[in-house]
Amino acid sequence: MKIHYFAGEQWEEAYVRAKLPNEEITFHEGSFASHADLTDPEATVLCTFMESHIGDADMARFPSLKLIATRSTGFDHIDLLAATARGVAVVNVPFYGENTVAEFAFALLLALSRRIIDADERVRAGTFSPTGLRGFDLSGKTIGIIGTGHIGAHMIRMTQGFGMKVIAFDAFPNQDLSHALGFTYVSLPELLAQSDLITLHVPYNEHTHHLLNKENIGGIKKGAYLINTARGAVVETEALIEALKSGTLAGAALDVLEEEGDLSEEAALLTAPHPNADALKITLENHYLINHPRVIVTPHLAFNTTEAVERILNTTIENIQHFAEGSPTNIVS
Repeated sequence: MKIHYFAGEQWEEAYVRAKLPNEEITFHEGSFASHADLTDPEATVLCTFMESHIGDADMARFPSLKLIATRSTGFDHIDLLAATARGVAVVNVPFYGENTVAEFAFALLLALSRRIIDADERVRAGTFSPTGLRGFDLSGKTIGIIGTGHIGAHMIRMTQGFGMKVIAFDAFPNQDLSHALGFTYVSLPELLAQSDLITLHVPYNEHTHHLLNKENIGGIKKGAYLINTARGAVVETEALIEALKSGTLAGAALDVLEEEGDLSEEAALLTAPHPNADALKITLENHYLINHPRVIVTPHLAFNTTEAVERILNTTIENIQHFAEGSPTNIVS
C-alpha cells in the first residue's frame, strides 16, 4: 500500500517504518491542511490526525484512495458521507488511555492526601521539616466516582486496592460492573453528600456541562476533595471557587480548567499547541485557583504517557495491516 503520513512527532517515522516494513510510506511534517497542493494518483492510504478537515475535494486529490486512518478517537474532522460515496473506509483509535488517565487521577489524589507538592516546594526552598504537612489516610475513606466508563472502572479498581469505600454515579448505571467490582450506585446528590473525595470521569457534552454547579456544589460533604481529569467545563468555575472559599471543599486537583474551552480530544495536544494557549496564559496569570494553597493544577497532562502514545500508533498500524489483509477493524465508515 502507498501511504501518506501527516503530523507525526519526529520519532514516529522510525517506529512506524519498523512496524510496516513492506509498505511505501511518505512522512510529511505538519498537518494534512498544510499540504493543500499535494496530489498522488497512486496513494491508497492517508494516515492523519484530527487537526485537519478532510473533505470530498481533499479526497479527490488521491483518486486511488481506499483508507483514511486517523490517529484519534474522534473522526468528525473527516467527511464520512464523502468517504462512503468514494468507497473510502475510515478507521479510528477507539481507546488508548483509560488506565493512563485513571493512574494520573490517582496520583493527584495521593498528592492531595499527603501534601506532596507542598512538601517538595518546602524542601526546595531550604526547609527540611514535616511540621504543618500532616496528611490523611485513604484507607477507610469514601470516594465518589462520577462516570463509570473505562476510566472510571480503572479508578475503582485502584481505590479498592487502598481499602477505600466506593460509591458511584452514572447516567447509565452498569449493574454488571457494580456487582463485579463491588461498588454501589447512588444519585448525584447522595454521592456529593457522602464522599470524602470526588473524582470526575465523564465526557463533556450538553448533559455534563456544569454538572457540578452553584446549585448543587453546596451539597458536598464539608471538607471533601475534588479531582477533575475529565473536562474543565464539567465544573462551574465560580461554584468551585465559592466551595473552596467557604470550606465546603478542603482542596482540589485539576488537570483541566473551564477556561480551556472545548477541546474535543487530548491527543490533539500531541502535535499542536493548545487551541486556546494565548487566552489561557492571560487567564492563568491571575487565576484564583492557581494561587490557592490547597489546589493543584496541571496542564492537561493525564493522557500523556509513552505507553498511551504508543497504543495510538500500534492501533493505527494494526488498522492499516488488517485493512490490507481484508479484515478491517475499528471501522467508522
